[in-house]
Amino acid sequence: MMQQERCGWAMNDTVEQGYHDEEWGVPSRDEYYLFEMLNLEGAQAGLSWRLILNKRAAYKNAFHQFDPNKCAVMTDEELEHIRETAEIVKNKLKIGGVRKNAIAFLKVQAEFGSFANYIWGYSNGEPIINHWTDMAQMPAQNELSQQISKDLKKRGFTFVGPVIIYSYLQAIGMIDDHVITCPFHTENREKLT
Repeated sequence: MMQQERCGWAMNDTVEQGYHDEEWGVPSRDEYYLFEMLNLEGAQAGLSWRLILNKRAAYKNAFHQFDPNKCAVMTDEELEHIRETAEIVKNKLKIGGVRKNAIAFLKVQAEFGSFANYIWGYSNGEPIINHWTDMAQMPAQNELSQQISKDLKKRGFTFVGPVIIYSYLQAIGMIDDHVITCPFHTENREKLT
């Protein structure tokens, strides 16, 4: 039997390992989580995911635990205060993007009943389980992430390019990109339960 080992990107850091083992590739329909991950993936643009994970608590604290209702009504002064004081990435556009995304997120919720209904509708409610043998096979984006990215931009979201959205789909478990030898691949998880 082949020895099972975590995906290579989550081998060196306990924060990344925890995220990899407990969240990455695990289907979520929780509205707060969906909103949080959308914004954290956007914050990560051009930076490392480890950096964002290490600042995650500060992000949650600054942005009302990623409650879209509260984020949608944040004032310019509040956003500037966050930029000056919070232990997060200081990019003004990314910080303002949380409010912009919250407004768009609430509109999607109103139209579809929930953001989960909207986003999971792209995969008919089912996770897409890939069977990579090596992380090098994993794409940075695909047709689905391009399609969703285009629609999110039309709906007023920001920091939602196709590469960011591909990472987002992995984060919310709509795409399982664990390598097949990883004990946290969907099919291996199922054997453990």
